[in-house]
Amino acid sequence: MLIKMMKHIVMATYVTIVVMLLLLVAPALSGNSMAWPLQYDYYSSSCPKAEAVVRKTTEEIIAGNPTMGAAFLNMFFYDCFNQGCDASLLLDPTEEEPEVEKSWMPKHLRAYDAMDKIKAAVEAVCPGVVSCADIIALAARDSVTVSGGFSFPMPTGRRDALVSIAYDDDEPPNPNFMLHSLIDIFAIRGLDVDDLVALSGAHSFGISHCTDVIGYPTFAWNSTFADELRRVCLPRSRYGEMGPVLNNNRVTDPNVLSNQYYSNVLSGRVLFLSDLTLLSRNDTAAKVAYFAGNPLAWKAHFAKALVKMGGVRVFSGTDGEVRKVCNATNN
Repeated sequence: MLIKMMKHIVMATYVTIVVMLLLLVAPALSGNSMAWPLQYDYYSSSCPKAEAVVRKTTEEIIAGNPTMGAAFLNMFFYDCFNQGCDASLLLDPTEEEPEVEKSWMPKHLRAYDAMDKIKAAVEAVCPGVVSCADIIALAARDSVTVSGGFSFPMPTGRRDALVSIAYDDDEPPNPNFMLHSLIDIFAIRGLDVDDLVALSGAHSFGISHCTDVIGYPTFAWNSTFADELRRVCLPRSRYGEMGPVLNNNRVTDPNVLSNQYYSNVLSGRVLFLSDLTLLSRNDTAAKVAYFAGNPLAWKAHFAKALVKMGGVRVFSGTDGEVRKVCNATNN
């Protein structure tokens, strides 16, 4: 009897989470940042198994290397924030286009080979149907399911870019940015302050590098945490070795996506200036505190913001193409 009761409680909680996510995610489609052709179940007729294949392959990759969950989200973020959610980030340089996004993106982006693997799996089922841009978006969503324990629908219908611009006029956020710069960069892409705070929760998992933390104002950090960072990073900096450091998460599994990030921000145990700066304004500080104490609310807002981000500057309809391989155009 007790086991049955527990099962009912778990199922009720899961249903509550799903309903809340659906209620918050669906309106994101009506915003200006989401192009009209993007829709749920876009491949239901042309490739019914597409999302299942992406999910299975993504799960296998993360099972083999749990840090890849963060890598998939990172790839989606950088792709959308430069040229748009168009898989331009995946294009290799050519003789005609020697300078592409990949040339100047952070060296720690690690999901390139994984994207090729997922694309190959999808092509084996439905050749020439599913875009690399959609694969990036779906893999990011599925990494949230695997690493964060919650799922939500991700609209599809994106097309792949024909070119990759190495230096976009709109610089994507970096760990040095203060709050006003972050807000401006998000606003240019149709994302608001709530989206900024919610998406920052992705810093709860993954790894970073000493290059992103050296020289930051340690007076704003937790003193014990600051000492830890100095012990790890300063010896390396003297010899030009700027290796990886643990992420913001110091309480739970560093490969788990969760709202623990917000408690870490409040206690000053975070790696980036862009994390600490969320406390520099009353409204963002209040949102940090709210998410720290309300994991379900954060999950819902994170899902909504990720879907909204996935509609930034997309190609759709007959624009762009559906690449046969993700690192090169079809011509």
